[in-house]
Amino acid sequence: MKNIFLPINYLAYIFKAKGAQGIHSPFVFELYNKVIKEQHNYYEFSAIEQLRNRLLHSKEVIEVTDFGAGGNGVTNKKVKDIVRRSSIPPKEGRLLFRLVNFLQPRNMVEMGTSLGISTLYQHKACPEAKMITMEGSPGTSAVAGENFIILKADFIKQVVGDFAETLPGVVKNLPSVDYVFFDGNHRKEATLGYFHEFLPIASSSCVFVFDDIRWSEGMLQAWKEIIKEPAAKVTVDLFSLGLVFFNTQQEKQHFVLKY
Repeated sequence: MKNIFLPINYLAYIFKAKGAQGIHSPFVFELYNKVIKEQHNYYEFSAIEQLRNRLLHSKEVIEVTDFGAGGNGVTNKKVKDIVRRSSIPPKEGRLLFRLVNFLQPRNMVEMGTSLGISTLYQHKACPEAKMITMEGSPGTSAVAGENFIILKADFIKQVVGDFAETLPGVVKNLPSVDYVFFDGNHRKEATLGYFHEFLPIASSSCVFVFDDIRWSEGMLQAWKEIIKEPAAKVTVDLFSLGLVFFNTQQEKQHFVLKY
C-alpha cells in the first residue's frame, strides 16, 4: 500500500484498536491469540521468502496487463519491481497462512494472483484444499505458475482474464466457498461488486479477507458498507486487512484490533 490517504487514517485506527484485554467474544479472542498475534515460525515461510528473494534479484521483464485501480493498460515491467511494489509483505503473508491454517477451508478463491507469493502462503497452510487464484494479466500469471511448480504447490487452479469476464464462471462452478481473498481491483464499486457476487455461496464458516481497505477513500467507504451487511456477522479491522466472518452462531459485532 503506497497512498497518501493512509497516514491520515492511521492515528484514528491506533486510537480505536484494542488488544486481547478488550475482546469479549470467545471466537474473536481465540482468533486474536492463535492467528493475529501468534508468532510461530512455520517451516513453509522460509521456502516462500527464499522464492521472494530470488524474484527480487530477477532480471526478467514481462508484459503486464493491469485492469485494477491505478492501472494503465499493457506495460513492460521488471519482475523484481512487481515483487517490490505489489507482492504481499511477509507479515501479512504469514497472517494469511495462520488464518487458513486455523480455519482449514475446503474451497478457496483468491482475486489477484500477481506473482503467486500470497497464493503460496494461503495454499501451503491447507495444501489439500481446492484453491482457485484469479489474475487479469497473462504475463504475471505465467510467472506465478512457474513459482507454483518450484514450490510443488498442488491443487491450485489458475484463472486468467478480466474479472468482469471470468468471475461469473468461477462463482457458478462453486457449490460454496469457505475463504475468499480480495486483492485484485482497489475500486469501491468493483470491491462491492465482488463481495455481493460471492455472498450467495459463502458457507456458514466462510471468511472474506479484503486487502488494502485503506488504500483510498473509495476502498475505506467500501469497507464501511461491507461491515454493515447483515450477513457479515463478525468483522475485524486490522488497518490494512479486513476480515468478514459469516458464522450464523455469532452475534453481529465489529472489532478494531491491534496488529
